[in-house]
Amino acid sequence: MSNKDKEVLLSVKNLEVTFHNEGRRFRAVKNANFDIYKGETFSLVGESGSGKTTIGRAIMRINTLSAGEVIFKGKRISGKISKEDDRDVIRSIQMIFQDPAASLNERATIEYCVSEGLYNFHLYKDEEERIAKVDKALEDVGLLPEHKSRYPHEFSGGQRQRVGIARAMIMEPELIVADEPISALDVSIRAQVLNLMNKLKEEKGLTYLFIAHDLSVVRFISDRIAVIHLGRIVEIAETEELFKHPLHPYTISLLSAVPMPDPQIEKAKKLVVYDESKRDHSGPKPVLQEIRPGHFVFANDREMAEYEAKLQEMEKAEASAK
Repeated sequence: MSNKDKEVLLSVKNLEVTFHNEGRRFRAVKNANFDIYKGETFSLVGESGSGKTTIGRAIMRINTLSAGEVIFKGKRISGKISKEDDRDVIRSIQMIFQDPAASLNERATIEYCVSEGLYNFHLYKDEEERIAKVDKALEDVGLLPEHKSRYPHEFSGGQRQRVGIARAMIMEPELIVADEPISALDVSIRAQVLNLMNKLKEEKGLTYLFIAHDLSVVRFISDRIAVIHLGRIVEIAETEELFKHPLHPYTISLLSAVPMPDPQIEKAKKLVVYDESKRDHSGPKPVLQEIRPGHFVFANDREMAEYEAKLQEMEKAEASAK
């Protein structure tokens, strides 16, 4: 199925977020554009401070936009919207936070933490139904119903993140913004949480916006990837296409930093350091352009011609290797 035939769940159009500090302006996100299709995992990848969490928080209506708009299921959800639409957005789009320790109330039991959304939206007939929903949500993420009487500090980091996932899932959302959900966890626990997220996606028909800085993690979970650098999206492609044919120098730089399991390959590998100042910005300003169906790259016409030649070279080498 081509991207044109897929149902767009969320659209980000010309999104900009500007922060003000003591009279100074800082544009954290510049002219971001992308669609997220229903049922996919769309990943936003970049180093710390690139603006990926800011985009996630803007979609959640935590950060206000200085330009552009966010469309969810055909309706604008950015800026001023009705109270009713606001409630719908809160219920339909949930967030899993990076630090499970900081995002859970240490003084509240797990039962209350998971139930908070149910209380706020009164999504239960009686206490019996509420407790049944909490038990089911905990079971779905691999925890036991008896855990609900405990407090967050009694759990490990991985278990706390499972509680965070249960808290999001209990609202029966359509879209989940997962902000670096595994970066605070031990390496051995990360695969478990990713497998759990994939399992819940299949079972409940979820759509994810997955925010991360680690491309090897993103390759495992994503259908499509957007690479972001200094607040600007520089490349968007399907996962395997991006790994096979990276075009933008920043994407190539990120891929060169992915560790290889083979020590010989790792030793021989050259780390590519991206330096924005060394790029030739003379001529027309670069924009996000489609070079192959579904593969977009931030470039001007001169750079597009270079990328096109490079892509043809890669494809020719692949064809002769077969």
